[in-house]
Amino acid sequence: QVHLVESGGGSVQAGGSLRLSCRASQYIYNSNCVAWFRQAPGKEREGVAAFYDGGTTYYDPSVKGRFTISQDNTKNTVYLQMNSLQLEDTAMYYCAADLLRGSWPSPDFRYWGQGTQVTVSS
Repeated sequence: QVHLVESGGGSVQAGGSLRLSCRASQYIYNSNCVAWFRQAPGKEREGVAAFYDGGTTYYDPSVKGRFTISQDNTKNTVYLQMNSLQLEDTAMYYCAADLLRGSWPSPDFRYWGQGTQVTVSS
């Protein structure tokens, strides 16, 4: 069983930056994909960014050019660098690992973290 723990969330003013981290309890070498999702109050969970094994990345159009997903060399921590934050980025952010079916932004991941809150204010 792999446990994912997110950190780095917080409150920031619009235009600011945050870096989210997602640490896995063990090496996720066999994971084909790690990703970040978010869910705002009253809205469905949506894919933000994904990092496929091999280095291919995908981004939701709303964050492309502002957010960057990366993975450290040991492949047990995934990051989401968020720049130029907007009010609309306010949400609970979740990391996920090991895509079971389909392709991102499919939510069919085996492992999920508990989430970290990001609040952007004006």
